[in-house]
Amino acid sequence: MKVGIMQPYFFPYLGYWQLINAVDVYIVYDDVNYIKGGWISRNNILLAGEKHLITIPLEGASSFKKINEIRVTENVKARQKVLKTIEMAYRKAPYFEAGMQMFEKLIMESDTIAMLNYNAITLINKYLGIPTQIYLSSQIEKNAALSGQDKVIDINKRFGADTYYNAIGGRKLYDGDTFKHNGIQLCFLEMGAVEYMQFNREFVPNLSIIDVIMFNSVDDIKRMLQQYTLHWGG
Repeated sequence: MKVGIMQPYFFPYLGYWQLINAVDVYIVYDDVNYIKGGWISRNNILLAGEKHLITIPLEGASSFKKINEIRVTENVKARQKVLKTIEMAYRKAPYFEAGMQMFEKLIMESDTIAMLNYNAITLINKYLGIPTQIYLSSQIEKNAALSGQDKVIDINKRFGADTYYNAIGGRKLYDGDTFKHNGIQLCFLEMGAVEYMQFNREFVPNLSIIDVIMFNSVDDIKRMLQQYTLHWGG
């Protein structure tokens, strides 16, 4: 059983979906503290050939609150502004219609940032045919007294995991020997050098999944999901 655990980011990059696709069970870590300046409510898209940051406005965002306690703005015009930026950036992209339909539903209908990002995972998984089982951390039984690596190991055990996948950026957070002592193999996933056509211009890498969906067919994205390297810890 392969398990992955990550915070709910705002339309994250392709590597996030590579990790989801690589595991059997994926837990959305929605009941940990919100980090200001992170990627929970923002990401980069391609606008006029350059990287452009879009941010969904939040209400009462604080590092003293859990991610699932923070609401998306109730200001309809503020949400529509984000959608208009996406539309302006990608209206001439080959898969604009299918992509925009998904993104509009997600941005306009979700109440909290955790649920917006969770709903994005489930809807995009359905679009791409990713069969991974998705759970919210807040809805599963676990030892609340634990934190950090110990909590991650506890969650893995509850799902009967023999392998834990994490993004390559978290390599310094976990100790492979400790996981191995608990009967779990630690593994880090690193996205490969994925490139695709973006309006016949020089490729701009590591943008939101929004960019990937707007420019590529489902079959092409499925091939991209396999373009990664695994690094074993411990």
